[in-house]
Amino acid sequence: MLKDRSFVDAVCEDFESAPLTDKEKALFRYLAMVNDTPAKVSGALVEETKAAGWTDQALYDAATVCAIFNFFNRWIDAAGVPDVPKGFYEKRLAEHGDMGYAM
Repeated sequence: MLKDRSFVDAVCEDFESAPLTDKEKALFRYLAMVNDTPAKVSGALVEETKAAGWTDQALYDAATVCAIFNFFNRWIDAAGVPDVPKGFYEKRLAEHGDMGYAM
């Protein structure tokens, strides 16, 4: 179930103070490091995240998604792909719904 926009905004602004579980915050800490300073991802951070309840497979999946988003964002920027027009996503959502995605 998709959470409301104010929830998403709170997580994007500062996940540490957002209404997330401790388990979710641990994953966000891991992903912040993967995204911002990947060379500093340590065994201790991985173990800390796993101790919060995440599996090796979940961390592998999360790191993979983070890496793919970074790749595509950099590729789009470098290739000069233009952004979609303002209101595109809102219009698509209104016309097609959430396309069945679930969280």
